Amino acid sequence: MTTGLIAVGAGLAIGLAALATGWAQARIGAAAVGALLEKPESLGTMIILLVIPETLIIFGFTIAILILTTLK
Repeated sequence: MTTGLIAVGAGLAIGLAALATGWAQARIGAAAVGALLEKPESLGTMIILLVIPETLIIFGFTIAILILTTLK
């Protein structure tokens, strides 16, 4: 029972982080396309802004690993 709850917690950590990353990238991507149409020279900035939400999934993955390795 406890092992199952630990696995569910790790799954929630990475799953919710993935959902948040997808939601953030969708919002930022839509805004970036609009901004690029008005100011095409800001492409580099928009690419950086699109990459930033990817760190959320790395944090979620790290938390999932910590949950699985420390809670036994």
